[in-house]
Amino acid sequence: MKITVDEDKCCGAGSCVLTAPDVFDQRDEDGIVVLLTARPPREQHDAVREAATVCPAAAIHVGEDA
Repeated sequence: MKITVDEDKCCGAGSCVLTAPDVFDQRDEDGIVVLLTARPPREQHDAVREAATVCPAAAIHVGEDA
């Protein structure tokens, strides 16, 4: 799994942090998403997919490694 985020789309809702706190964080100054790891361990994949699904701005993109 490889994750990318579009900071320009992020609205700072924080649902990603609540869903997958080991993978996502937010900047203190504006709440924009911070990606902590682009390639999380397998046990976090379901949470990451859920975070991408619940993101109101569709700012999280989940791809598979080649």
